[in-house]
Amino acid sequence: MKRRIRVSSSQREELVDITEQVSALVRDVEDGVIHLWSLHTTCALTVNEGADPDVARDMLAALHELVPQSSKFRHAEGNSDSHIKTSLFGPGLTLLIEDGDLVLGIWQHVFLAEWDGPRKREVAYAIVSAVE
Repeated sequence: MKRRIRVSSSQREELVDITEQVSALVRDVEDGVIHLWSLHTTCALTVNEGADPDVARDMLAALHELVPQSSKFRHAEGNSDSHIKTSLFGPGLTLLIEDGDLVLGIWQHVFLAEWDGPRKREVAYAIVSAVE
């Protein structure tokens, strides 16, 4: 069975909040973990503050400055910056589940970090229930 979350981005670079989609997957799981894995080389996964949208904007601006889109890269598709940013964030996350909820801090949200959009993306997941 394919276990996938489908996510659409609307900009070249953006953080798409997928917390609700991931939370819905674990509602019937008492305790365990969920593993998330981006199936793409130009978008990543991360956990960060979701209460203030300025945090996401600041992260995007900092990454854009740190690794700008450039014609100096060799990769012919013109998206080498996207590959680099994905490697900096990483394609996967493992999150704890407790009593059917994600174990996240009060301000933490789960994001797909889009670096080469707009696109339709897929995130694979596996849930492992704790056995006591």
